[in-house]
Amino acid sequence: MDLRTMTQSLVTLAEDNMAFFSSQGPGETARRLAGVFAGIREQALGLEPALGRLLSVAHLFDLDAETPANGYRSLVHTARCCLAHLLHKSRYVASNRRSIFFRTSHNLAELEAYLVALTQLRALAYYAQRLLATNRPGGLFFEGDEGLIAEFLREYVTLHKGCFYGRCLGFQFTPAIRPFLQTISIGLVSFGEHYKRNETGLGVTASSLFTSGRFAIDPELRGAEFERIIQNLDVHFWKAFWNITEIEVLSSLANMASATVRVSRLLSLPPEAFEMPLTADPKLTVTISPPLAHSGPGPVLVRLISYDLREGQDSEELSSLVKSEGPRSLELRPRPQQAPRSQSLVVHIHGGGFVAQTSKSHEPYLKSWAQELGVPIVSIDYSLAPEAPFPRALEECFYAYCWAVKHCALLGSTGERICLAGDSAGGNLCFTVSLRAAAYGVRVPDGIMAAYPATMLQSTASPSRLLSLMDPLLPLSVLTKCVSAYAGGETEDHSDSDQKALGMMGLVRRDTALLFRDLRLGASSWLHSFLDLSGHKSHTNSVPTAEPMRRSVSEAALAQPEGLLGTDSLKSLTLHDLSLKGSSDTSETPELSLSAETLGSSTPSNVNFLVGPEEAPEEAPKTQEELSAKDRGCGARAAFPEGFHPRRSSQGSTWMPVCSSPIVKNPFMSPLLASDSMLQSLPPVHIVACALDPMLDDSVMFARRLRGLGKPVTLRVVEDLPHGFLSLAALCRETRHAAALCVERIRLVLTQPAAPSSPPL
Repeated sequence: MDLRTMTQSLVTLAEDNMAFFSSQGPGETARRLAGVFAGIREQALGLEPALGRLLSVAHLFDLDAETPANGYRSLVHTARCCLAHLLHKSRYVASNRRSIFFRTSHNLAELEAYLVALTQLRALAYYAQRLLATNRPGGLFFEGDEGLIAEFLREYVTLHKGCFYGRCLGFQFTPAIRPFLQTISIGLVSFGEHYKRNETGLGVTASSLFTSGRFAIDPELRGAEFERIIQNLDVHFWKAFWNITEIEVLSSLANMASATVRVSRLLSLPPEAFEMPLTADPKLTVTISPPLAHSGPGPVLVRLISYDLREGQDSEELSSLVKSEGPRSLELRPRPQQAPRSQSLVVHIHGGGFVAQTSKSHEPYLKSWAQELGVPIVSIDYSLAPEAPFPRALEECFYAYCWAVKHCALLGSTGERICLAGDSAGGNLCFTVSLRAAAYGVRVPDGIMAAYPATMLQSTASPSRLLSLMDPLLPLSVLTKCVSAYAGGETEDHSDSDQKALGMMGLVRRDTALLFRDLRLGASSWLHSFLDLSGHKSHTNSVPTAEPMRRSVSEAALAQPEGLLGTDSLKSLTLHDLSLKGSSDTSETPELSLSAETLGSSTPSNVNFLVGPEEAPEEAPKTQEELSAKDRGCGARAAFPEGFHPRRSSQGSTWMPVCSSPIVKNPFMSPLLASDSMLQSLPPVHIVACALDPMLDDSVMFARRLRGLGKPVTLRVVEDLPHGFLSLAALCRETRHAAALCVERIRLVLTQPAAPSSPPL
């Protein structure tokens, strides 16, 4: 069904349901149902023209006709998913509204939640129009002076997000993914509750367990808590949560379900310099020094995985490097005969936002790769931020890559073909390791397979990054915290000044206030009365006590006054020129020394999420040509037509680190900003991206740059899957197919010579 037909059908059904419930008398439920259908009609009619315009120009931003993918298409697709769900629900209501089995409260809550989601998607469509009008032709990332970019980001992060983490969680993804996301969300909010209590020394109490239990059965409460967590908790919380899969019980269960391999050994590479031959003249060598940045020389850990025991893998020299992991450190069983060395080698770099996870987290799918490809795999355990910020991870990955190339015989390979493979942050490091290898003049890999890589680490907007508003795995505030940590920004202490002065008592007061708020949302009416009698009046400024106790979060959001916002202003958010054209002015000779002293560090700014209510929306410009210089200075609110007001976050004043240091423009951190001469040195690149990933535009723009330089590059985009699908490879048929596509891309690198260069665009 095309967009216009879908919208007209939804409007017709909404009007019919609205008329029916308006005629049912003065009851509160009938009034709310009539109101929600009136809202659906209004938002659908307002959204359809905006989506139509985006869809009419989306093809201009594709890599090619065979790869119809970019953030504009993804945003339209997501909005269509929401409209389709509302259409289905409206038909159900129209057919069953007279039945005695009609679940009025359940359907009302779901309709309210999806109405708020539709309202927020309409706001994102207007933001996308603003990007379309502001950016240069063909550009997906927000460009302009730093004041305009700062205002755009400030406006964007104030939007309400909780509706996407409750009843609407994962509506845009394939249905097989949604139960997993619900489990993750329940685990996240429960973990967040216990994390905060442990952090403040309160421990786990009956009250905290009661609140955590409510998260499983109350989606509105869960969505509100999810939003609070992603906006307020620091990068250390996310590091701890993402590393849950590495605890012994869970990792053992994951390995039981994965392929059985002959070799899985954790190696510790000593911090010793060695020589590597130059590609241009193998008689000459260059010294590869051990990693030095931030913490000085130290060993680098790598994991060797091989389906077969091959020559060299049980040698004494390699055994001397084995690092003990306990009872499962070595899955090496004797067999009568060793397999010969493989002609190929895969060097893998794991993802995790530069702050979390190790090769152990990714071991299940790496074992499957080893079985399917029949080659040894070396996965690098680089040091993680914020304890080891840029460029420590790059130095360790480059050192381990060079060591693997030099000692491939010990790893069970002749090294005739070498593929670098990584996902997310690991994909970023695959590109930067290759750039550094080319800068040193040593052998670059024969090809790169990058799954949903991050290639632009600057704090800027793009159509696909607008999807971070609703993505439960990659929320915007979490992305910025990870990037700030990797860039060396301060991430450990962002408490309010009064809480700093009070020390532990201030933290206890804050945590207690949050606990009372959660209990108010999830407890019964008698507990609400008890809190009122116990002095709950002290919180009346932040929590209206006049609300009915069982009023849902979505209902409260629908009734929220539009002017109920603070007036705190943005504090020193500095962003530099984002024009990709300017990136070609980068020095032709990249720096080989990337120490902390030469690159410096960055400090995140405190960005307040609240904006003044006095800023009235203005009419959005229609085309890029109509966008005058005055319009470009109007800010993000000019994107909204008169009378439209999206929902704003109710979580109060929060902080989000935004890295303002020039370090994020370093091509070894943001490879999308590398000069043409640097990108010319890359081997063939194969990218596998997700259509609904906030990082999609990173892949599209990077592939377009390589294609424009005549470099061999492929881009495959999988539908309806979230970022990080490799770690979910065993979850469903769709994730297995996507993981198989990654294996196919690696096999292309290992079995075929480099493809001829494509003609420049």
